[in-house]
This record gives sequence, structure tokens and C-alpha cells, in this order.
Amino acid sequence: MPLKIIVTVKQVPDTHNVSGDAMKPDGTVNRAALPAIFNPEDLNALEEALRIKDTLGGTVTAVTMGPPGASEVLRECLYRGADDVVLLSDRRFAGADTLATSYTLACAIRKLGDFDLILCGRQAIDGDTAQVGPQIAEKLGINQFTSVSEVIDVSTDHITVRRTIESGFEILRSGLPVLLTITSDANEPRPPSAKRAMAYKRIGRQACQGDFDEAYIQPGVCGPLDFIREWNADSIGADPQRCGLSGSPTKVKKVQNVVLTASDSRKVPNTDADIAKLIHDLIEENILG
Repeated sequence: MPLKIIVTVKQVPDTHNVSGDAMKPDGTVNRAALPAIFNPEDLNALEEALRIKDTLGGTVTAVTMGPPGASEVLRECLYRGADDVVLLSDRRFAGADTLATSYTLACAIRKLGDFDLILCGRQAIDGDTAQVGPQIAEKLGINQFTSVSEVIDVSTDHITVRRTIESGFEILRSGLPVLLTITSDANEPRPPSAKRAMAYKRIGRQACQGDFDEAYIQPGVCGPLDFIREWNADSIGADPQRCGLSGSPTKVKKVQNVVLTASDSRKVPNTDADIAKLIHDLIEENILG
């Protein structure tokens, strides 16, 4: 039986050169001040989903939450091999922390119907919390494996993975459905397909809800998508009080630039005794644990 795979992806600000200008007075990200990119580990999650699809068959649906411009990452998903894409866009979603984000994504996943696998990037570079994937699994009441560095075996009723932990790794097995968060060590994402890029380069967005949405074409059955589905809070049956800023107990007060400089330096001779003394000093100063 073909698998139904859902991948959550995110358009994030490029955080390589973050400054105080990257935040608004209300503590939310000033996305206009930073270029937008596809969250790196979400690309690894998409690639893993496509590899499973290549092996067992099925469909891959990519879901993202963000402003209309976030549809660019969904186009990237289509270029690489996704069958279906959904944009969650509503002013009521703005300013969401991980709790509100995971709630909104869980509502959308429920609307999509039955699924076998949910794949997420381990974490997003604009927050580095690694919380959204586990929170989605908790809200949906399904098993979860975090920090997955390898999918060892997968079938229509179970999956075996290698999970990276601080002291090494674990080999874990679960029945389906299950949620995985994927690390950058799991794979090398494939490049976009030129043929698919040509097919989808002009694809637009279409707000969907109610009966019209139920009549939407079946991905992979009725040919290429005609549009990117766009859902708001009403479309997915979400409580607005649990979305966006209203549903976010976490508030960022400010971003501060920190420049690390060395106050002094010393040269350590390359001898066993001197190196041992250096290690001892670092431990004493709680720099090494």
C-alpha cells in the first residue's frame, strides 16, 4: 500500500548576519531586514520523504505556515518531487512561537486526513528550539523519533531509524504512523528538476475551503497541480486564540549583538606536561566539563 507522507517546511530569514535590526519592537522577526531561504534541515526532511516515496511509492505533501511569500518554499518542494503543497497563511498566524505554530500545523495535518509518516527538519535556524516537530506529534497523539540521522528500513507498517544522541546513537523501531525530525547528516538533498521547474514555474495560489476544497484533484492521479492550496484559520478549524501572538506564551524582548574577543593569550609548549596542565586549568575554570 503506498504511503501518505507529510513534510513540514519553513521559509526562514538567513541568520548568518543577524543584528538588532532583525527584530521588531514587539519581539517578532523583522523578515524584511533579512533575505529569506529554505530552512536547511527541512530540505533534508523533504529529501528523506522523497527517497521513501521512490522506494515504496505514495505521495509527499509539503505544508508551510507563513505570509504569501512563503509559497516560494512550496514551489521548491514541487521542483524537487513533492506531489501536493499547502500554504497556511493568515494574519492571525503572525508572531507564533513554537506552541502556536505546532497547533496550527497539527490542525492542517488533521484536515489533510490519514497519513503514515510526518517528516520535519530537526530545527529551524531562526529559533534553534527543535520543539515544533515533537509538539506536533504530541498534539496528534503519535510516536516520534527526534534527531534522526538515518532511515535504516521502512515498510508499509513499520520504520527503523538511527537516532543521534549526545553519547552516540540509538537504533529504534516503530509502527506507523510516526513523526521523524531529520538532521543534516541524514542525506544530501537532490537539486530541483529542470522539467518540474518548467511545469510549476507559473503556479499560483488559490484560497480553498468547504466543498471546493473537497473537490481538489488527487495528487499524482489527476496530473500536475493547478495551484497551491492556501488555507486560513477558518479553513483548518483552528481556534484563533491559540494561533499567532494570541496563542504564544513565549515573547522575545530584544536581540543583542555579542562580540567575542580574547582578553589575553598565551602559548602552550607542545609537551605532555604542559598540555595536561592546560586541560586541568580549563576544567578548573569550568570551560571544560
